[in-house]
Amino acid sequence: MLLVNGGEAVADAPVLRTGGVPLVPDGFLWPNCRECGEPMQFLAHLPLDLGAVAVFFCQNDPGMCDDWDATAGANRAFVFEGQLSAATVPAEGETLLGAVTALHTRPADTPTAEPVLGRLGGEPDWLQGDETPDCPSCTTRMTFTAELEEGSDFATSANFGGGGRGYVFHCHPCSEAAFLWQR
Repeated sequence: MLLVNGGEAVADAPVLRTGGVPLVPDGFLWPNCRECGEPMQFLAHLPLDLGAVAVFFCQNDPGMCDDWDATAGANRAFVFEGQLSAATVPAEGETLLGAVTALHTRPADTPTAEPVLGRLGGEPDWLQGDETPDCPSCTTRMTFTAELEEGSDFATSANFGGGGRGYVFHCHPCSEAAFLWQR
């Protein structure tokens, strides 16, 4: 399924979206970059059958932290289940995108006039080569979940190095998720 631009969305809408505020369980602590120690930027909310996936990556000093690497500690993806509510956003750091964009799904074989901002399921369309991560809990190869394009304008765009693409993975048995990007 393609993810197409659905226009602006409410910051804490429980829909497929980029930007806004993550929906999280009680007790959630906003992730800090392992490299610079600052709060990460929230990138996407992906409510799926396995739960809601929340994607974060470090944008405090772009290019200085290894935010493209699934295991370096400059990005995080979480699988959340159950009752979720809007997170408290840290006052410091580059924590939010400039705008919130709803994502609507369209079958991949259906023509669309809306900008394509990614896709759900299938196989990753790697830009550089297969970097499928292993689950940090059980060490099995994770399942591809979603692909995210940079965005259609400066305010909604993720910084994937100019022309890059983000990749989200999950391990259903362990409720783990991972994120990386390539350019």
